[in-house]
Amino acid sequence: MMELLTTAEMAQADRLTIAGGTAGIELMENAGRAVADNVASRHPPGTRIAVVAGPGNNGGDGFVAARVLREREYRPRVLLLGSLSRLKGDALTAARQWTGPCEQATPNLRSGEVVIDALFGAGLDRPVEGDARVMIEAMNAQPCVHAVDLPSGINGTTGAVMGTAVQASDTITFFRYKLAHVLLPGRLHCGRVHLADIGIAANTIGTIRPRAWLNAPNLWLDAFPVPKHTGHKYTRGHAVVVSGGAFSTGAARLAARAALRAGAGLVTIASPRDALAVNAMANLAVMVRGVDGAGELADFLRDARRNAVVLGPGGGVGAPMRDMVLAALAGECAVVLDADALTSFGTEVRTLIAAIAGRKAVTLLTPHEGEFGRLFSAVEEVSKASSKLERTRRAAALTGAVCLLKGADSVVAAPDGRAAIINDAPPWLATAGSGDVLAGLATGLLAQGMGAFEAASAAVWLHAQGAAAAGPGLIAEDLAETMPPIYRRLYALAEARRSEGSS
Repeated sequence: MMELLTTAEMAQADRLTIAGGTAGIELMENAGRAVADNVASRHPPGTRIAVVAGPGNNGGDGFVAARVLREREYRPRVLLLGSLSRLKGDALTAARQWTGPCEQATPNLRSGEVVIDALFGAGLDRPVEGDARVMIEAMNAQPCVHAVDLPSGINGTTGAVMGTAVQASDTITFFRYKLAHVLLPGRLHCGRVHLADIGIAANTIGTIRPRAWLNAPNLWLDAFPVPKHTGHKYTRGHAVVVSGGAFSTGAARLAARAALRAGAGLVTIASPRDALAVNAMANLAVMVRGVDGAGELADFLRDARRNAVVLGPGGGVGAPMRDMVLAALAGECAVVLDADALTSFGTEVRTLIAAIAGRKAVTLLTPHEGEFGRLFSAVEEVSKASSKLERTRRAAALTGAVCLLKGADSVVAAPDGRAAIINDAPPWLATAGSGDVLAGLATGLLAQGMGAFEAASAAVWLHAQGAAAAGPGLIAEDLAETMPPIYRRLYALAEARRSEGSS
């Protein structure tokens, strides 16, 4: 699993390593050499390099990188923001070991210079102003910028742009990715991100115990349902998708096919009777049953074999949808609430929270930003959170449900604070019906017994992988059809992991 660290957690990793006997200057040397290695991999000896250094340890990394590059016959100069007298500790030691040009940082970077941004890194927590702002704007006018740890101007924990920020070509970070490497808009400023080992022991993570991870199979593969030779369709769960009326059945059909592709043994569309013919004609392996209103839905879900239901895709907004959601939550199956099911509680979020409270079965909320805002805008403890990650975590803690806040940096958060963030979702996922497919994938995984946090995280990853496989021009109908080869790879990974565990 790849942990994602806050700025404070990374600082703790440094402190623990130094307390364990590794000198701080050794960590700085390793970091600076990693930066120099990255620059050297992209540019030939003789290249002119401008190292823009700040007064902290990020600047110290820059001084080391300048010295190493000079030893390798590059032509570096250091532009220091502020005076040498402001440097202290390891950064001062690194500066004293630099014998090349050191000038006051000015915006007059030379044409063709490659820039190393060692100004602020991940520690910035205030708006960029004055000379620093001017310097960042000058760096952004250069064609190639290598950022040390994080592009200057990005908050390392929230990913926010603090007034202005460097637009890097490459970012070299250390030990673990930071949250800002995956959260927007920070991720968009990083360019290619390179992770370097600077001598912090891997078991340091056990002391820090971060609660956020990069969303990848290693995070949830142990819980991923792999069919058994002794199994059959009834052991693989029965997912239910609640459909809207006759003129809004497409979303439910997309979700239903995705649930089937996700591996659910059976999938049924619970359809209003005025939409039965449309739904029946448009489906083959997906079953269709007439279900009108909250009372009939409650009766339909009393069959324990129907163990996961999704409401919201194309379902309509208003009291009838609210009543059906409450009926589903009163039952014992896993419930996924998407789209109209969430918007229908826009002014009654406390009613939704009360209905979720005390449920033994899992509940998963899958809003996009608009739906999330409508649901939680009046809840300051959620809406005023500092980042997308914190908003999602607080929503999960408040509701008692796992929350999946969609977007290019989709965040999945559990009520206990665990979180997973995707960093490779293609932009062409922004198309009508894409979210309905995601809800269906999650429902299909829940029907097979996967936990809500793991199912939501796996569904987000599958969704992104499917979009990457389909490529530009994707429409929502394509997504479910990309699943077979992706599942083949996952099953192989799961089998390899089980083999390693038994050896």
